[in-house]
Amino acid sequence: MNNFLLTMRTVMAGYTSPFWMTVPQANTLGAKIRKGERSSVVVYYGQSRTQSDDDQDANDGNADEARVFRFQKSYRVFNADQIEGLPVAFHPDACSVPDHAQSEPIPHMQAFFDAIDITTIFGGTEARYNPPVDKVFMPSIERFKNPLNFYGVWAHELAHATKAPHRLNRDYGLSRFGNTAYSREEIVAELTSCFLGQELGFTAHTLELNASYLYGLATF
Repeated sequence: MNNFLLTMRTVMAGYTSPFWMTVPQANTLGAKIRKGERSSVVVYYGQSRTQSDDDQDANDGNADEARVFRFQKSYRVFNADQIEGLPVAFHPDACSVPDHAQSEPIPHMQAFFDAIDITTIFGGTEARYNPPVDKVFMPSIERFKNPLNFYGVWAHELAHATKAPHRLNRDYGLSRFGNTAYSREEIVAELTSCFLGQELGFTAHTLELNASYLYGLATF
């Protein structure tokens, strides 16, 4: 989630550094936030256990199992481009964007998708997940101008397949184009594609398409 949020913020603000930090972290490095700069939000999910007095529990003979609870915290962070006095290592030269051959699989991405235990049928011009047969149907990679788009669409359709009863059993109700159930399921699939793209390396290319589609769904 944080990777996606900060990537969006980086694109919108035009930052060139991949580094983010809190105010205390910047201060530790002897740096300071430039006046007027606005922070970005990141979230942290964790879990903890309730603590009990072991001695008292032992004496009373009423030792209970520790209860686990989950929590979420938010933090404010700044990009290195917003901070003065940081070491030069926080402002690395931009990496060159790999030039992928058109219509050719990208090995590490292809290997990831091939390992997913959901059947994909290639052919035709339409990308879709068909629940009755539990299969994903995809146009071949040759139909995409850039293979990164191919993997972005494939990730979206595979995300739909996770709603099957024997997987996540996700059900937002009767889905028709434009209704709430349809929008919720599409948002899940598109965000899945975004998050997966962050790990595999195709989101930087598809991010504007992701954002446009998500914006359209949010206005339904």
